[in-house]
Amino acid sequence: MNNSRILIYDGSFNGFLTAIFVAFEEKVQVVGIQKSSVCQSGLFSETQTVLTQVDKAKRVWEGIKKRSRSAIKNIYFAYLSEQEGIELLLYRYVLKLFSKDGDVVRNYADGTVLKISQLARSVGREKHRMEAFVRFQLTKDGIYFAHIEPDFDVLPLISKHFRSRYADQYWLIYDVRRRYGLYYNLEKTEIVTLDLKQACTNSIHRNPALQDEEHAYQDLWNNYFKSTNIKSRINLKLHTQHVPKRYWKYLSEKKPAVQA
Repeated sequence: MNNSRILIYDGSFNGFLTAIFVAFEEKVQVVGIQKSSVCQSGLFSETQTVLTQVDKAKRVWEGIKKRSRSAIKNIYFAYLSEQEGIELLLYRYVLKLFSKDGDVVRNYADGTVLKISQLARSVGREKHRMEAFVRFQLTKDGIYFAHIEPDFDVLPLISKHFRSRYADQYWLIYDVRRRYGLYYNLEKTEIVTLDLKQACTNSIHRNPALQDEEHAYQDLWNNYFKSTNIKSRINLKLHTQHVPKRYWKYLSEKKPAVQA
């Protein structure tokens, strides 16, 4: 009897962990794990919808943690890379953790282990860049608002940093590409979605949603940045390595003066 299946989950990380639990419990030959939003049937494989169950997801998580704490970070970070086929790759990674002894996590001769490690590092770098490059703008509602457009889904990873750094302010960080954001209300963060007509990028035109003082502050910061730069000492190649151009449109110091 053919027991090969494509497991379909709701797109959440807990849903993915639940799918792993089901695969182990039912001894399924997994040929794919897909989000319900992008599900594609296999020619010779059945599909099975997996309903998210937090208790089962937690059991998988705790089991991985007992095997290797390093694997916990690698799995979560690599999952947030949104790489095509990442679920199946991570499932194979988890299989190796549970089926082999020794330090599987550092066995870089294994192609699966190496790939997961590389993806986790890439996501980690993007996390640190977002923590450094987020620029808040004060809206007329008294909320500090920031747009980001990261290569990976790092919003869940940067929440702790900004809760700690801006604990006394209302703020919202919105991922333009993935169309969701994190809103902090002085007590906790919540996931929000917005219907945005335009992104608050560093346009030379005033945005009516922002306070007038915000435009003045941005101009001040922009002028300061220009005045402290010595053109003859600018190493543009090195600069773009540290601050890639794809982030410039969200940086106050990289825009022209605001026009009325």
